[in-house]
Amino acid sequence: MPELRKDPIINRWVIISTERGKRPVFFGEETPPPKAGMCPLCPGNENMTPPELYAVRPDFSPPNSSNWTLRVVPNKFPALRIEGNLNKEGIGMYDRMNGIGAHEIVVETPLHGQTLSGMSVHDIQNVFMAYRERTIDLEKDKRFKYVMVFKNYGSVAGASLDHSHSQLIALPIVPRRVTEEINGGLAYYRYKDRCIFCDIIAEEKEYNVRVVIENENFIALSPYASRFPFEIWILPKKHEPYFALHEKVDNYYDISEILQHILKKYDKVLNSPPYNFMIHTAPFGNGEIQHYHWHMEIIPRLTKMAGFEWGTGFYINPTPPEEATTYLKETSI
Repeated sequence: MPELRKDPIINRWVIISTERGKRPVFFGEETPPPKAGMCPLCPGNENMTPPELYAVRPDFSPPNSSNWTLRVVPNKFPALRIEGNLNKEGIGMYDRMNGIGAHEIVVETPLHGQTLSGMSVHDIQNVFMAYRERTIDLEKDKRFKYVMVFKNYGSVAGASLDHSHSQLIALPIVPRRVTEEINGGLAYYRYKDRCIFCDIIAEEKEYNVRVVIENENFIALSPYASRFPFEIWILPKKHEPYFALHEKVDNYYDISEILQHILKKYDKVLNSPPYNFMIHTAPFGNGEIQHYHWHMEIIPRLTKMAGFEWGTGFYINPTPPEEATTYLKETSI
């Protein structure tokens, strides 16, 4: 029988449609995008992007030259622009402000065609380090209140270039979804004097039916009220509200190891599906927060939202998270 499950953080209901349960074989493969004639993200084409903001260069070569292993540049066609003032104003009952922000591209590898799952753990670690360095730098701009780190892999997931990259967008407001998580965490903390994310980690470790993989510092699990088939969250085991303040003793190595493992599993079980991931962190300038816990959400794009989902805000997930966990754990890579 189908189940209604409630997300304990933001009280959102999800339909787990067990009778329609889809095994990995039933999810189709994405049609590869047409190959671009000239890739602006490849080495040798640095003049096709704005000047770099950050780079990893093994030989300490000069900025904007071609010998790099990772590069961060402003988006040539940004969703928000960094120049100007917010100029908040009311227009009758409506509110508006200028589209001020920052939009950056993290070019994860110089090799065109290489995927994040095919990179070494050390190279993935460099990607996380770039996220941290750029987040810390953008936080200095007092117009910004939040930095969203995300990746679109595959055209179905919104990628417009097939060279492996991810993005950061600095925002003058805190996204609604993050605010809902913060408020949900605060309500739980006021009631139990504990972090709801820490309690979820403890609960999942005890029953071990939705834990996909863990190591010393991080745990990956299928959320109890998963919105999508094979959705996975990665969380630090130690309570940490801010992504950019993660302990330097680890320097994101352990989350890189887990992310590589999960993406390799996706490649094997789901035929290299399109996916999105995003990092949710506490907003800038909130001090020590005991009720929020930064985390990464990974969503393979295996189903589509339709009229019911848009009209109700419900999600219908045809693969129970317990089954998804079993498939991933039992598949060798």
